[in-house]
Amino acid sequence: MAQSLIEIAQTLKDADKKVQLIYAFNGSGKTRLSREFKELIAPKELDAEQQEESGTKILYYNAFTEDLFYWDNDLDADSDRKLKIQPNSFTYWVLREQGQDRNIVENFQQLTNDKLTPQFSEDFTEVRFSFERGNENDTEFVKISKGEESCFIWSVFFSLIEQVISVLNIAEKEIRETDQYNNLDYIFIDDPVSSLDDTHLIELAVNIAELIKSSTSELKFIITTHNPLFYNVLFNEFNRVKSTKKMRLEKLNDGTFSIGELASDSPFSYHLFLLSELEKAIQPPSDIKKFHFNFLRNILEKTSTFLGYNKWEDLLPQESREAYYKRIINLSSHSKHNGDEISIVEENDKRVLGFLVGEIKRMYGFKSIVKNNETE
Repeated sequence: MAQSLIEIAQTLKDADKKVQLIYAFNGSGKTRLSREFKELIAPKELDAEQQEESGTKILYYNAFTEDLFYWDNDLDADSDRKLKIQPNSFTYWVLREQGQDRNIVENFQQLTNDKLTPQFSEDFTEVRFSFERGNENDTEFVKISKGEESCFIWSVFFSLIEQVISVLNIAEKEIRETDQYNNLDYIFIDDPVSSLDDTHLIELAVNIAELIKSSTSELKFIITTHNPLFYNVLFNEFNRVKSTKKMRLEKLNDGTFSIGELASDSPFSYHLFLLSELEKAIQPPSDIKKFHFNFLRNILEKTSTFLGYNKWEDLLPQESREAYYKRIINLSSHSKHNGDEISIVEENDKRVLGFLVGEIKRMYGFKSIVKNNETE
């Protein structure tokens, strides 16, 4: 059913689940959904007195969280590069009041390099990074990569929610070390770290799941991601948590959105999901766009890796293989995984896509997923 992001945010709120796990392609509106959900739970129009009275009701991590950190590259001397922290409530509490800088360093090094060490300024408004060499040589401060920076910012947020969960797990409110989060209802996590290798990504997903499962309060969690591996690990980790809902968010061609529940008894297979999308697209009346050729290429790449082929084009029908390969390359280049793709596909190319989908299914034993416009 087509909905606005505001309506989907309300759906998430009404679900009353401990964990809601959402898969969506990049560009499908995950970050905007987190903003709409935040606005629903804690509207901006509340004045300062009302906000203080209601307390913190939601913590969220998304692209806007990263905007709280920015670089001073020391362009003049080029020697004192540092990451600056804009004043904000959550870093103030986790760093100044809770002294979680050591945990942040440990979490960061676990995801990156155990020698790469963040060093906070005394007032926690700046962070410098250096490689510890185990000697007394002068420390050289370095500018870390964008991926490492993302890991650091996530480590700050992760340390915050570790502390918040620990505080809220104490049932007696009067003996908690702070009352700042007594009214906290939700933690919304949107694609925490997208630049990790598979090993660290799995580790990150497991750590998040273990932390959430350790929560004994009424706190609820919403996690969105575009990464199939990250989604699958979380899926498996939460499979025994009864109050969990697994969904897929989709942006439709008319600019609206839909969100639907995924099967709760099996993990999410990305290539099979792409195949189902192709099967639906080629059914009359066909709705084939250029990005569907990217889907086909993705399936061929994953299948060739699994079967041990050196090149994915070796999986194409031998007759006219080179022509099929060139057509897929041309039509899958610079395309997108969402409904914004509007490039017109010629009728002959549509027929080729339909033929190749059928042949790939027949040659490599894929089970038909969609029949009569319905998912089995």
